[in-house]
Amino acid sequence: MFTGIVEAVGVVADVEHRGKGRRFRIQAPFAGELRVDQSVSVDGVCQTVVHVEDGSFDVVAIEETMSKTSLGEYEAGRRVNLERAMPANGRLDGHFVQGHVDATGVVENIEVHENSHLFTIAFEAEFAHLIVPVGSIAVDGVSLTVARLGEKDFSVAIIPYTYEHTVVKDWAPGRRVNLEFDLVGKYVTRWLALRKDKS
Repeated sequence: MFTGIVEAVGVVADVEHRGKGRRFRIQAPFAGELRVDQSVSVDGVCQTVVHVEDGSFDVVAIEETMSKTSLGEYEAGRRVNLERAMPANGRLDGHFVQGHVDATGVVENIEVHENSHLFTIAFEAEFAHLIVPVGSIAVDGVSLTVARLGEKDFSVAIIPYTYEHTVVKDWAPGRRVNLEFDLVGKYVTRWLALRKDKS
């Protein structure tokens, strides 16, 4: 379980193709504190550490993960948001984030305001029921609030700190981003759907 509060920005050091999967080596400031089998959120994707050495760690993304996320586009040199799993006694400063990406979106537009940036992100219409105004959403692993909501897009307002300390500053129109919808909302939606089917 994660919180969507990015702990550090890492850099993809190497990408090894393994059929339809990938093995990524990621340089990270906290790599030396990791051990094999721990979970790390990489741009919102929960990955298992399989190797640690010299300021970097390795993860392996399988075909299922590649099909649901933007990881297939990652090359050496790409910056990524990183967050280690939340300890049981930790503060939940963001919201409940599993690292299980539901879909990808595409950055459509960026508005630069005096003290913030407003990013508009397009999503597939089939997911519209999982996004609500002023609700929580994780975008590339960052816990954000839906500021505006359209039929096929939503906007998030980014404060200067988040802009400077995450890969949000790398987002540009046309870039695919990983989306994870609010966990509680997904359970409520599922429960209502099952009730409707039984009535």
